[in-house]
This record gives sequence, structure tokens and C-alpha cells, in this order.
Amino acid sequence: MTAPQIPLVVVTLLTATINVGIAVADLTRARFVLANSAEVGIPRSWLPWLATLKLAGAAGLLLNLFDVAPRPLGVAAACGLVLLYLGALIVHLRAHVLHNLAFPGFYFATAVASLALTVSSG
Repeated sequence: MTAPQIPLVVVTLLTATINVGIAVADLTRARFVLANSAEVGIPRSWLPWLATLKLAGAAGLLLNLFDVAPRPLGVAAACGLVLLYLGALIVHLRAHVLHNLAFPGFYFATAVASLALTVSSG
């Protein structure tokens, strides 16, 4: 592994891991997920769909990282996560729920970093 590949590997693994973790929380309807989604006005029926998007993004990043899929798939996965978390930030802002904005903000930042590193790795 070369020095420029280390940030790509670390950030991609971080992004994939946190997305799998929050997707599991969505699918198991963790108490904090239900409270947060109710607070920002997201119906419970959306949680499995949001979890699926997070898992798909994580899978796309990992498949790209391990050269199982072409780079455009990794770029698309990262773009999807960027858009997902941009939407989450907008939903939080529109609902004036700012006390936990750091969580979607962190997920958004990792997705942006994954996108930048994936694009630059080609």
C-alpha cells in the first residue's frame, strides 16, 4: 500500500462502518433513531428505505475499495451518501432541530471525504 492510498482506505472504512452501524440502528428501530426521526418529521415507514440507501452506499464504497467493482460504482456510492446526508442536514435545519446536527454533519463530512478520495484515486 502506498502512502496516498492510506487516507482512501481509512476514510472509506470509516464511512462504510458508520453507515452500516446507523443502518442497523434504523432497521432495529433503535430508540434514538425513532426519537430523532419523529423530531424532524420523518415517518417510521421511511427507516427501512433510508437504511437500504446507507447499506448500498457502504457496499459500493467497499466493493470499490477492494477492486471488486469499477471506480464509477464507488464514486456513485459516495455521491449517493453525500446527497443522503445533505438531505438529512436540510431536514434538520427545516425542522429547527439543531441540537444533534453534528451527527448528520459528521456522516456528511465522511461521505464528502470518501467522494473526494475516491475521485482522486483514479
